[in-house]
Amino acid sequence: MADLAPIDTDDATQREAQLRAALLQTRSENAQLREANAHLVMATVNAQSLQDEAEAANRRQNEFLAMLAHELRNPLAPISMAAAMLERMPQAAPELTTLHSVISRQVEHMARLLDDLLDAARISSGKITLAIAPLALSEVVERALETVQPRIAERRQHLDVAIHAPDMLLDGDKVRLTQVLSNLLGNASKYTQDGGTITLRTEGGDAGVRLSVGDNGTGIGPDVLPHIFDLFTQGPRSLARSEGGLGVGLNVVRNLVQMHGGTVQAYSDGVGLGSRFTVELPASAATSAQAPQPGPVEIEHTVASRVLLIEDNVDVCDTLRSFLMLDSHAVTAAYDGPSGLALAQAGGFDVLICDIGLPGLDGLEVIRRLRAHETGAPVFAVALSGYGQAEDRARALAAGFDEYLVKPVRPDALLALIANI
Repeated sequence: MADLAPIDTDDATQREAQLRAALLQTRSENAQLREANAHLVMATVNAQSLQDEAEAANRRQNEFLAMLAHELRNPLAPISMAAAMLERMPQAAPELTTLHSVISRQVEHMARLLDDLLDAARISSGKITLAIAPLALSEVVERALETVQPRIAERRQHLDVAIHAPDMLLDGDKVRLTQVLSNLLGNASKYTQDGGTITLRTEGGDAGVRLSVGDNGTGIGPDVLPHIFDLFTQGPRSLARSEGGLGVGLNVVRNLVQMHGGTVQAYSDGVGLGSRFTVELPASAATSAQAPQPGPVEIEHTVASRVLLIEDNVDVCDTLRSFLMLDSHAVTAAYDGPSGLALAQAGGFDVLICDIGLPGLDGLEVIRRLRAHETGAPVFAVALSGYGQAEDRARALAAGFDEYLVKPVRPDALLALIANI
C-alpha cells in the first residue's frame, strides 16, 4: 500500500482561520447593512412624517386664513352699507359726504389687505389658476389706474404716466395682471410722502413688454433689497407706522408675474432715495385681443323688487335691509336657516340674498331644499359670504345659487345686480 502524504496541519489551521475571519467579516458587513437599512427605513418614515406634518400645517394655515378673512369681512359689510346709507341720506350735511368717503376708502383698504393675505396663501399652496387670454397692455394700465387714482389723489401725489405701445398684446389673466400693477402703484404711493411723485412707464419690443413703476419716496435699504419680494418682508417704517401693509403684496406680485412667464426686479439707491420696480412680460403670439365682454346693462330707473334676506349677523342684516329699502325695495329678513327657508318656500319673492354660514341650516342646504321644491318661477338667489376662495364660489353655484358675492360687497354693485334681474 502506498504511503499517504502527511496532512499539513498548519495550512489547514490557517485556512480555517481565514474562513472564520471571512465569515466574521461577512456577518459584520451584514449587520452593518441591516443597521444602515434600518436607518434608511427610519429616515424615510421620518421624512414622510415631516412631509405629512408640513402639509397638515399648510392646510391649517390656509383654513385659518380663510376663517380670518371671513371673520374680518363680516364686520366690514355693515360698515360699508352704513357708509353708503350716509351718502344717500336726504339733505345730508356736507360733513356726512366726507365721512362716507373716508369710511369707504378704509373699507376698500381693509378688503385689499385681506385679498393679498389670502392670495399669498393660495399661491403658496398652488390653488390659484390663471384665465389666460390675449389682452392689450392698455387694458391692464387703465384698470390699474382706476384702482389707485383715488388713493394717489387723497395724498396729493403727482402721477407721471408715459405709455408706449399701448396696443401691445400680452397672454395673461386680466384680473391678475391688473392686480400686479395696482399693487406696485399702491406700494409706491404708500412709501412716498404727500405731494411726492410716482412714475409709470411702459415699453414694448419684439420679445415682450416692460412696465416700470418708480417713486421719490422712502427707498429701500441694501439689507432689505435682496429680500423685498419675500413673504412678510417690509421696508423701514416710521414710528407712526403710517405706511401700513402686511408685507405680502410684493410677494404676490412676484409669484403672479412668474406664473405669467415674466420677471420682476426692484432697484433703489438706498433709504430716502426712492425706488423703482420693473416687470417684464412676454409678448403674445396673437394678432388681436379677445373682444371685451359686454358689461351689465345700466338701468336708468329703479324697479322695486321683493327681496328675502337671510343673514344671522344682526348688524349686517339690519343695515343691508335698511339700505335696500332706501332704494324702494320691499325687504323681508330672517336671521337663521330654517325660518329663512320657510319664508322662501312660501314664495312671493323676486330675489333671495342668503348668507352661507347660518345657524340651524346653512345657506347651501337652504338653496338645495328650495330648488328641490320650487314649483313656480325660480327666485334669483344671491349668496353673500365672507368666504372668498374659488372653491367656495363653485360650491355655492353648484348648490343652486345664481350669483356669489363676497363681503364687503360694493353697495352700487349689489343694487345694479338687483336692478338687472
